[in-house]
Parts: sequence; structure tokens; C-alpha cells
Amino acid sequence: MKKGAASRPKSDGTGAEKSPAAKKPSAAKNTPAAKKTPAAKKAPTAEKAAAAKKAPKAPTAKKTAAAKSASTAEKAPPVKKAPSARKVVVAPKKAAAAVKGAQTRTVVTPAKGESRTALVRRARRINRELAEVYPYAHPELDFENPFQLVVATVLSAQTTDLRVNQTTPALFAKYPTPEDLAAANPEEVEEILRPTGFFRAKTKSVIGLSKALVEDFGGEVPGRLEDLVKLPGVGRKTAFVVLGNAFGRPGITVDTHFQRLVRRWRWTEETDPDKIEAAVGALFPKSDWTDLSHHVIWHGRRICHARKPACGACPIAPLCPAYGEGETEPEKAKKLLKYEKAGLPGQRLNPPQAYLDAGGRPAPPLGAG
Repeated sequence: MKKGAASRPKSDGTGAEKSPAAKKPSAAKNTPAAKKTPAAKKAPTAEKAAAAKKAPKAPTAKKTAAAKSASTAEKAPPVKKAPSARKVVVAPKKAAAAVKGAQTRTVVTPAKGESRTALVRRARRINRELAEVYPYAHPELDFENPFQLVVATVLSAQTTDLRVNQTTPALFAKYPTPEDLAAANPEEVEEILRPTGFFRAKTKSVIGLSKALVEDFGGEVPGRLEDLVKLPGVGRKTAFVVLGNAFGRPGITVDTHFQRLVRRWRWTEETDPDKIEAAVGALFPKSDWTDLSHHVIWHGRRICHARKPACGACPIAPLCPAYGEGETEPEKAKKLLKYEKAGLPGQRLNPPQAYLDAGGRPAPPLGAG
């Protein structure tokens, strides 16, 4: 009985008998749950690997942020240039009123690569608009014949046309012809020309050109450019003034006003007067040259001044690339206007009737008011 009892399987107290396989602890190790234990031991390694992978990404993210900030910093200057909204300025209604349809137009600085065709169209339109603003434009030197005009033009260097007009009446009253002025006493002529400045050099020029007219041209002013420039004190500018206004032969007068405005309008970047003459002349028909000169010079004297352009009172503001260089507030700009545009006298003592009809006032004689 003892042997049989010894061989009987034990009960776990629940009535269930344990099978021999239950006694094998190694079976538990082969179960899937048991296999997770070594994997669990590898988990820290995996975490470290993941952390290690993530670790280098942090500085990369910083570098990316730094790179973005650097690129933003590099792009910052162009952002600062955004205020160059000056390039697109709406022209004042008052200034634009003189130009048809200008109220809805904006002033845009032309690109450096403006085509030749676009430049020609823009330049000619400006001239047309100025012709409407100054239909009475004329040479602002008083003269009755070519001799008086060439002398007056020589005297206008380094002074105003007004001062010349106030000085020449006495000169021409005493020396009405080239023969008279050629034989004049230099000291007497100097005394008359003193108000014009540089009176000694000017006396030498007008007496010299008078002698040349008498000796080389029979006392007559020649009507050819190549002859005029041979006279003492006469250059291309003076020659074109005489040719255009005394002989009706087209010419471009490149004075300081003309030079300033054509560069502001970007008609040319030249600074040499002869090159400016050639560049601008190529934009217009030859028949327009003399009137073009008057329009540009008149605009430079009355509105588009050297130091303070009256941009807010400019009738061609919508067409001007330099709009905004001067005063743009209309009421302040009005105060900068000169001559008849400001209700003031012009430069001529004896202006043409068309100027008087347009509301212009003659200048006072020397010593008056």
C-alpha cells in the first residue's frame, strides 16, 4: 500500500490533479510571455538608440532655425527697400488736373531697361503737355534783330535774362549797330554792362564779335552754325538761340535748366552739353527742337527748380520719374512757383503780346521798384 500511495499523483486541494508536465519549469520559459523578458532587458538599449538618434537632430533643428534667421537677416535689406514705394506715387489731383486722365495714373520710375520706343513716347508726351501749359513760351531776352539777340545771349552767361533785359536798352541806345559797338570805348561799355557781372570779359566779347561781324560778314549776323561759332563768346548754345529765334532754323538750346530737367526725366544720362543735345535731338523731329527748348527752359525756371522743385504744383507730375524730389504738398508747392505762375512779372520788359494775353506781366526796367 505504501508503494501504491507513493506512486499516486498529488492533489492541489481543489480536486484537480497536477500533470507531470506541470512540474517542468522550463516549459514556462519557452512561452511567448517568457520571451518578452529578454526583450524587456533590451528596451533600455533601444531607448538609448532612439535618444541617440534624436540627440543629433536637436542641434540640426537649431542650425535650421539659425539658418532661417540668417537667411532672413540676409533678406532684410530688400525688405527695408520696401519703403521705395516712393517709386509708385499717386500724383496730386491738382497737379494732375492739367493732364487729361491723370487722376487715375500713378508715377512709376521707369526701369533701367526702358525701351527706346517707350522713351521716345514718354519724352514726346511730356513736350506735348508742356506746350499746353506754356503756349506763349518765347525767348526771354528782349531783341529786335539778330544783332541784338546775339549780343544779349552772350551777356546772359552767369546772370539772369531779366538783368540782361534791364541792361541792354542803354547799350543798344548808344551802340545800335555792329559798326558802332566795334568802335566803342571799352571803358564806357564796361560801365554799362557792370550790372550783368563779369563785365570786363563780356565787354571784350561783344566788342570782339562786333568787329568780326563787320570784318568777316559785312556787319550782318550769319545764319549758319559753323559761322556763328567762330564769333568771340559764341558757342553752340548761343548759336542755336540765334538760329532758332532770329532765323527760324531749328536748334536745341542746352542751358543749365535744360540739362537739369532732361536728366531728371531720364531722357539721357549724359552730362556734356553737346552729347545732351545729340541724345535729346534724336528723340524728337527736328521741327520741334526750338519750341522744345522753350518749353523745357520755361518749366525749369517756373516750376522744376534746381533746389526745391514744386512737385505738388507740377502739371506733368504723372509723367515724371523724379516726382517727390521736391515739395509734394500742393499748397506749399504753390509758394515755390515763379514769374507768371506765381502772379509775378516775367523777365522781359517787352514781352510778346501772346504772353500778355495769357496773363503775363512785363518786367520793370533797371532801378524801378
